[in-house]
Amino acid sequence: MGKRLIIGLMAVLAFYVLGGMSAKHEIFPWPQLSSLKHDIVGTEPPPPSRYSFDDKHRLIADESKTSVSCPMQTDRTAVLLVLGQSNAANEGGQRHRSAYGANVVNAFDGRCFIAASPLLGSTDARGEYWTSLGNSLIASGRYDNVVIAPAAYSGSDVARWAKGGDLNAELVDTVDKLHKSGYRPTSVLWVQGEADLVKGTSTEDYEQRFLSMVDTLRTGGVNAPVYISTATKCLEPSNGGFKVHIPDNPIVHAQRALPKSGNGIHDGVNSDALLTEDDRYDDCHFGSSGADKAAKAWAGILLDDRHLEASK
Repeated sequence: MGKRLIIGLMAVLAFYVLGGMSAKHEIFPWPQLSSLKHDIVGTEPPPPSRYSFDDKHRLIADESKTSVSCPMQTDRTAVLLVLGQSNAANEGGQRHRSAYGANVVNAFDGRCFIAASPLLGSTDARGEYWTSLGNSLIASGRYDNVVIAPAAYSGSDVARWAKGGDLNAELVDTVDKLHKSGYRPTSVLWVQGEADLVKGTSTEDYEQRFLSMVDTLRTGGVNAPVYISTATKCLEPSNGGFKVHIPDNPIVHAQRALPKSGNGIHDGVNSDALLTEDDRYDDCHFGSSGADKAAKAWAGILLDDRHLEASK
C-alpha cells in the first residue's frame, strides 16, 4: 500500500513538473491543451472595468465621475480647450481632483463632471495636471469657475490635427459640442511635438500643419489665444523616442517661431527646459513634481493680463 502511494505521488510530481516546464517554454502538450480549451470553452471575457474608451482609445466614460450642472459662462469663467499628445492627455504620474467641487468641471460630450483625473475626452486613464491648474485659477481670485475641455491623443503628430487629418474632425466636433453647451473657449492649450521630432517633421511642415489646425479653430468660431508649448522631449525607445534629446531641433524652431506669426498664437510652457529628469517618471511623461511645475507655469501664463483681452 505504501509503495503504491509513493509511486502515485511521484507520478503526480512528474506531471506537475512536466506541466510547468511545458507552460513555461510553450512546448508539448501545453499549446495543444490550451488550444483545445479555447475550442471547447471559448475566450474568457475580460474582467469588468469602470472605464470605457472609444476606437481611438479616448476615455469616454468613468463610473466614478460625479455629474453636475454645467456652470454658466461669465467673464469670470475660464474655458480651457486642451489639445495635444500624451503629456496633455491622461498619462501623468499623479492624479488630481477639484478642490472647489463643481467650480472646476470637466466638460465632455455636452455634459459636465466635477474635475478629477483621469479626464473624459482624452486618451489613457492615469493622471493629469489640468485639474490642478483649474484649482490654481480659482485660488487666484480671478475666476469663479473653470471649465476644462480636453481632447488630447497620446502619440498624435501634428499632421493628424491639420485639415484632412483624422483628429481635425474630432477637434471640430469638440468645439461644436462646447458651443452647443453655451461655452466659448477662453484659452487653447497645445502640448505636442514629441511625435514629430521622432518622425523627422521639418520646421516648415510643422508650422504649416499647426497653422492649419489654428485655422480650423478660427473657422469654427474659436477666437481665444492659442498657447503653443515647447514640447519635444520624450526619451527612450519604450516611449517611441531617442536615447538622447537634442534641444536645438526643427520642432523647437517651429514652436518658438509660431507665436511671432500672429493669429493669436502665444508662447506656452517650455516643458523641455522647465522639467528635469526627476520630473518625468519614465523619461517622457510628467511625474508628480513635473505636473506641479507645469500647472504652476500654465497658471502664470493664463493669469498674465497681457493676454486676457485677446479672449474677450
